Amino acid sequence: MQISGLQYDMEWENRSGNFDTVRQFVAERTFEAGGIVVLPEMFSTGFSMDVSAIAENEPSATEAFLAELAEQTRCAVIGGLVTESDNGRGRNESLTVAPDGSHLARYQKIRTFTYTRESDHYDRGSELALFDWQGWRVCPLICYDLRFPELFRRGVGEGAELFVVIASWPAVRVEHWLVLLRARAIENQAYVIGVNRTGADPSWPYPGRSVIIDPWGEIVADGGSENGWVCAEIDRQRLLDWRAEFPALADRMS
Repeated sequence: MQISGLQYDMEWENRSGNFDTVRQFVAERTFEAGGIVVLPEMFSTGFSMDVSAIAENEPSATEAFLAELAEQTRCAVIGGLVTESDNGRGRNESLTVAPDGSHLARYQKIRTFTYTRESDHYDRGSELALFDWQGWRVCPLICYDLRFPELFRRGVGEGAELFVVIASWPAVRVEHWLVLLRARAIENQAYVIGVNRTGADPSWPYPGRSVIIDPWGEIVADGGSENGWVCAEIDRQRLLDWRAEFPALADRMS
């Protein structure tokens, strides 16, 4: 299966501008039907704490845009968005949309980032939201979740074979990003894709470095620091063979 992640410099709180940027990148390449296309955390607004400015409710322009991309690419499309909670706070979410417009999974970020006071503005989720696609069991997660291996273990317990981590991970901690993504792949014998942004917002510069990592922890594709795509073919049989040959997951404590 082909998996593709897009990293780019987002326009701050400019949804229509970011939609246009993504459309341009999508128009420049051909996608293999049945793949997965991944966009970063809060891809249409940047990592803003101004919930009143960026939160969406039905009908959601971002949900409609993800459905448009899924139909165009004939892939499942994953992207980050913000919706409003009943209490007026936000939900930092990942939404996965199929080519027919149906929603495969909606995940609410479980570990909100206290360091940047995200937790002051966004409610934490509590449940993972795995989905099945082209024979794969996929677990979407968001940014700070990466620092909590127990979430990935929960995902493996629910059958995860591919983890998709969307992020706005700053340049100052880029080595943490790369090391943790590799560790999550190794310890869970799973493929991992981490899709991060480039450029800068009012608070931080961002390094890109979107990567696709195999179950041995090897980086098989690296987006570097420039705007553009990171892409690779991933092989489920290789994953299953490795898990059978080296049954570390079977030895873990429940």
